[in-house]
Amino acid sequence: MTVALGLLLGLGIVLSVSPLLWPPSDAASTPPRLTRLLRERLAQAGLQAVSLPALAAASVLAAMASSALVFALVPVLAIAVIAGGVALVLPLSIVGWRARSRRRQARVVWPDVVDHLVSAVRSGLALPDSVVALAHSGPPQTREQFAAFEREYRATGNFALCADSLKTRLADPVADRILETLRMSREVGGSELTTVLRSLASYLRAESAIRSEVEARQSWVLNAAKLGVASPWVILLLLSTRPEAAAAYNTPGGVVLIVAGLAVTAVAYRAMLALARLPEERRWFS
Repeated sequence: MTVALGLLLGLGIVLSVSPLLWPPSDAASTPPRLTRLLRERLAQAGLQAVSLPALAAASVLAAMASSALVFALVPVLAIAVIAGGVALVLPLSIVGWRARSRRRQARVVWPDVVDHLVSAVRSGLALPDSVVALAHSGPPQTREQFAAFEREYRATGNFALCADSLKTRLADPVADRILETLRMSREVGGSELTTVLRSLASYLRAESAIRSEVEARQSWVLNAAKLGVASPWVILLLLSTRPEAAAAYNTPGGVVLIVAGLAVTAVAYRAMLALARLPEERRWFS
């Protein structure tokens, strides 16, 4: 009895630690969260062809070039290092700005996409053909992604697989909801698809109108805050062109002053963005 209990205990321990000792193959091939977020951001920016190593290389080269150029113009080591740090995150910031811009543009066209889908379904087209039709009659901003869906669907005939690929290319929560609604209707059936899509289009139009109004009212405040953040650093760069000022800023006290100013600027800028940022819908079906 003692031997049996010992074997049972040992088996329980092995089963408990087995997920750590022998992880499943699909989990081993899953990229880290940061990698997935960066790839999703590149997809949202329309830069699917850009790889993460290329983005990292561009950031490093920009940092090195910016540091060398600033140090040649303004011989202050602390300012050159800060310029390199800013240039290091500049490519990623440009990708984020482009992704947000494309998402704002897409927010306006998604109701039209839904209207095209409703028209295609009501005309008697099958759901895959309705999605394929968006490559020719949909809004110009999304035709390229739906054209890729059309090519993949003609080659495989697998709607679920092609829908997953289309969600990856679009990388948008609204597209996820639309495609998951179509997938559910195709798999389980139902006669309320057009009603659901019409309700979704109405909701998207109302949300887009509210967001546009709020962003328009916030824009002048954000621009004034950005100007207030950048002005001291422009003055610092102008002062650093004088030899006596450069010598003062190269002292330990000058370095502490610059670093403290950088910390205050970074905290104020991030707080300003956090207070002004509107809540973004998350991708629950990615």
